[in-house]
Amino acid sequence: MLDGMPNVIPAALRERARCHAGVVTRKQAVQAGLTPSKIAWLLRRRAWCQLHPGVYATFTGAVPRDARLWAAVLYAGDGAFLSHETAAWINSLTDEPPAIHVTIPITRRVIPPEGVVIHRSSRKPMTWRPPGIPPSTIAERTVIDLIQQAANVDAVIALVTRGFSQRLLQEAYLREEARGCKKLRWRRELDEIISLAAGGVHSPLEYRHDRDVQRAHGLPEPVKQARFQKPDGSWGYRDRCYPQYGGLVIELDGKRYHPEERRGQDTERDNQAAVTGATLRYGWDAVTRRACETARQEAAALGHRGWTGTLRPCSPGCRAVASAPPAVQLAGRGVPATGHPAPPARLGCPGRYASSARSTAAVSARSGSTTCAPASRSSADE
Repeated sequence: MLDGMPNVIPAALRERARCHAGVVTRKQAVQAGLTPSKIAWLLRRRAWCQLHPGVYATFTGAVPRDARLWAAVLYAGDGAFLSHETAAWINSLTDEPPAIHVTIPITRRVIPPEGVVIHRSSRKPMTWRPPGIPPSTIAERTVIDLIQQAANVDAVIALVTRGFSQRLLQEAYLREEARGCKKLRWRRELDEIISLAAGGVHSPLEYRHDRDVQRAHGLPEPVKQARFQKPDGSWGYRDRCYPQYGGLVIELDGKRYHPEERRGQDTERDNQAAVTGATLRYGWDAVTRRACETARQEAAALGHRGWTGTLRPCSPGCRAVASAPPAVQLAGRGVPATGHPAPPARLGCPGRYASSARSTAAVSARSGSTTCAPASRSSADE
């Protein structure tokens, strides 16, 4: 009779269960000396509980997260390790996923149980085994796995910049993992993203700002993540700073709304910057939809502080550089809007075309709008 049999686990199995968050497999239990009938009795008495087919928790009550991770790896069998979103959570790259992701060798097939996603790979990546945690891919390999399934380039930027901002990634290892993939999505964009993220770009908004506002319009290079000391002696960081141009600070806020404590931190940071310079603060819409206008505003602020450079148009229709309409540009070269050369002006009396071109150009320069073109045509036709 199995009734009344004491719940005694062999020492070897008890030690293995301790290392695996209290989880063992049926094969491990049998190898340690337990008979199939003893295992069945433990399950009937609810001294053990089954987590997956052939995988048991050697305790009762709630099953902690570590035990569920071990159960998924032990169920998947030899060569299995945590990967993708689950490895990203372990490496603090993303929030905890609802499902557990496990990768197995491509030569094997496993039916995924409920709550587990199975991946198959022909490449054996570098994994790590901290005490009490099942094997999982290192942070750099995890990022490459997630890049492969990223829906857009902004998701790639967010993943890479978060890893570097939290000092979870090393540039050399990440590039090595990328080179090891024969087919890698976003490979062309990834090279630039890695370079910028390793250089101090900490969010998709900062990436877009540096690419579409600063570099595209020829603005000077700022200091990224500039360190400054707060009144209480602690240290903070400013997204972008121009110490050579009056200490101008540019802060980039990716979230439209901040909690009260974050608003207080932003205000404190802005006030500190105002002691020696000033702060320009931009959100997602100002950087992505109004990049040209933002560049023009930054250029004006830099110009007031000694920058002598000029804005560079990012495209033929760039709104950062206020250009005169085509008719005025021609008139300025001595060709009126009609397309015919202007007659020479008499001595002591400037020609009508030259005077109208000068007056129209002045209006256009003040307005910065192409609505002045009709005025130039009427003046030229008088």
